[in-house]
Amino acid sequence: MMWDRLLVDCNIATFVESPGNPLGLIENGAIGVADGKIVRVGKRTELAGFRARRVDALGGAWLTPGLIDCHTHLVFGGTRADEHAMRRAGATYEQIAEAGGGIGATVKRTAAASDEQLLEQSRRRLHALMRGGCTTVEVKSGYGLDPASELRLLKIAGELGEGEAVRIVPTLLALHALPADKRDRRAQYVGDVVDKLIPAAAKQGLATSVDAFCETIAFTPEEVERLFKAAAHHGLRVRLHAEQLSNQHGAALAAQYRALSADHLEHLDEAGAKAMAAAGTVAVLLPGAYYALQEKKTPPVALLRKHKVPIAIATDCNPGTSPLLSPTLAMNMACTLFGLTPEEALAGMTTNAARALGLAHSVGSIAAGKQADLCAWRIESLAELGYWVGLPGPERRIFNGADS
Repeated sequence: MMWDRLLVDCNIATFVESPGNPLGLIENGAIGVADGKIVRVGKRTELAGFRARRVDALGGAWLTPGLIDCHTHLVFGGTRADEHAMRRAGATYEQIAEAGGGIGATVKRTAAASDEQLLEQSRRRLHALMRGGCTTVEVKSGYGLDPASELRLLKIAGELGEGEAVRIVPTLLALHALPADKRDRRAQYVGDVVDKLIPAAAKQGLATSVDAFCETIAFTPEEVERLFKAAAHHGLRVRLHAEQLSNQHGAALAAQYRALSADHLEHLDEAGAKAMAAAGTVAVLLPGAYYALQEKKTPPVALLRKHKVPIAIATDCNPGTSPLLSPTLAMNMACTLFGLTPEEALAGMTTNAARALGLAHSVGSIAAGKQADLCAWRIESLAELGYWVGLPGPERRIFNGADS
């Protein structure tokens, strides 16, 4: 068999665990690629007898899986730089929302932008993540707040990846915020989401999972559970913004419905961590939001480790509470703010991030049969990926077997 390319003269972090080698490290390794997929990984000497149309010597670079940003709100109009100034002056998340800022402000700016404008703005943000090493990016809706507008944003998210060397995973953030004009018709609003939006998104194939914001300033566990039941009925997986500002026991609810992930989790308790572990629900930690909001309570990393809950890391790129466009900075923040090891942070943006999106069968690690999504880093050790503040990105980024 003639391979398309052979990558040699590299050290590889496969993230395929073996006894005594939890990161699956291979020194002086090689990777064979054909038809966009990895066909063989091993020591260079083990692949010496195979032929390839192209052989690339990487000069001792470290190869990792392509980075995966598993939680972003990438499609939105305008910015909320004004709120940044308010927050620096001491305003809280709740006060900004009550003053007409917050999610509602972005909803107005998003509605005022044309599809072309939203694509252009969102693509610039996407390109920044790609330069940082991302080969897969999750993109949520959530700035529409009515069925037609949410479907519009999902369609734009899907179009965002067209012609780009990146994999886009659209998520329907169906219950994000209650519109101001629906405050007296809360049940009706949730009913429209459950009865109209979920079926339409599922029928049109616009999303593979459904998300919600379970919080005192957003939606109750009872409302979220109604949403989860509708999602399950239509064959959609679920995820949840949970325990960010208070403990609403959303993580345990998410685990009850076998959620792919529960995200934020600053106020997670042990019962929630146990439930997540039993369900295989991934904990997605978002240091950008913690930093921007100047939170004081960190996610209970020790509790997650104790119960062996997989930990993923994401930028949470959004206009109000995490204007973060650097996956490498997100890894550094996870180490410096949350106490993760560099290895945990890297796993959090590769193998565990893939699990959080239900894509562990195809991306997130370097193994035969997986997509050839790779990053080549000019570093001495993997620890540098959680050490440098604002590392620009990989020396080479490979998507589906091709340089990009």
